Amino acid sequence: MIHWKRKKFRVLEKDQDPTDKIVDRILGELRKEDHPETEAMEEAKRQKRKRWKKTGIIAGSILAVSIGIYLLINLQTYTSVRTVDTYPVSGAASNEYKQFADGVLKYSRDGISYLDQKGSEVWNQPYQIQNPVVDVNETSGAVADKGGNAILVFNEEGLRGEIETDLPIERISVSEQGIVSVILIDESSSQILCYDAAGNILVEHKTSVNGTGYPMDAALSPDGEILQVLYLYTQDGTITSRVAYYNFGQEGESETDHQVTEQEYKDVVMADGFFMNQSVSAAVGDNMLTIFRGKSVPEEAVKVEIDKEIKSVFHSQKYIGMILKNEGKEGYELRLYNDRGQMAMSEDFSGDYSNVKICGSQVIMYDGKNCSIFTRGGIQKFEGEMNSNILEIFPVAGVNKYIVMNENGMEVVRLVK
Repeated sequence: MIHWKRKKFRVLEKDQDPTDKIVDRILGELRKEDHPETEAMEEAKRQKRKRWKKTGIIAGSILAVSIGIYLLINLQTYTSVRTVDTYPVSGAASNEYKQFADGVLKYSRDGISYLDQKGSEVWNQPYQIQNPVVDVNETSGAVADKGGNAILVFNEEGLRGEIETDLPIERISVSEQGIVSVILIDESSSQILCYDAAGNILVEHKTSVNGTGYPMDAALSPDGEILQVLYLYTQDGTITSRVAYYNFGQEGESETDHQVTEQEYKDVVMADGFFMNQSVSAAVGDNMLTIFRGKSVPEEAVKVEIDKEIKSVFHSQKYIGMILKNEGKEGYELRLYNDRGQMAMSEDFSGDYSNVKICGSQVIMYDGKNCSIFTRGGIQKFEGEMNSNILEIFPVAGVNKYIVMNENGMEVVRLVK
């Protein structure tokens, strides 16, 4: 192979002789022959840069369009619905409904069943209960006869066990493991018991009006190991609430009655208590929200004074919600707090809604046909009427899609303008 050396040629600053141009071209071709892999790599890099640039432009365009579609969908208020699918449910009008797992529970005095998102019955459990009340969490649920003595524990697969109590049932709470806490009350005494799903008594705690106080509410931690009880009693003529926690694991073995925490609140009626997760729980009174933190020994972490009359309280694993009555003007305030007691959202609205719930990042309120939906960001996503009286409603996968249970059965609807 012939190798040319550039030093044998003189480069002209201005006009270049035609012969020199020919020689330069030959030299360039010879260099390519000497280093073909270098030229190929350079070409590959150039092509790669072009592809990356093209891909970046496409990705940027897709992202911009996606953001635009997201804002278009989520930053406006819808006023109507369009029915996407309808699934008939037998005896729909004579039943009550509650969202559970990926489907919905249908229950009445005669039994309880679990329906999937197409209205098909996954399981059915008959019973005779005069006044059914239902409590559920992510994985387990329980139905009890308020004022009676029967409790049934279930999960997505069906019945897990049955419980029979000695005293009338006032309130129930179920953990994710299927452990059930029960407040039992009659004219002369009250008890708080915890049962496993098979009906075995795990905890028995007696209360008295003159001692511990009247039990207003009880809740179990997700693992069923911590019991929260809200008591109300009168002390020196003053109404006082007491929030107590009982640990039935190792941490509470050395404590009297397994009690690990007690906090008193004067001139406050604490009536709602719940666990948001294993480490965070809350108690809500008529003018106060208190958040407790601690997995084994909960301690008061935040106390928030509520400056308005509380109409209703609801919660999820992330937020505590309240409907507050406005003073000096009409309507109500929808307020959300996070698990640190910080206000996460506050929006005024009009209308009376007897049902309110949090589903993911949405607050859904409904009464009869009327429905209002707010996003976590404070956007009123929907305000209008459904096709029939709403018995239960919750969002499902898809753009603006919801399952609505009504007297005709199950409807899948989409929010529209």
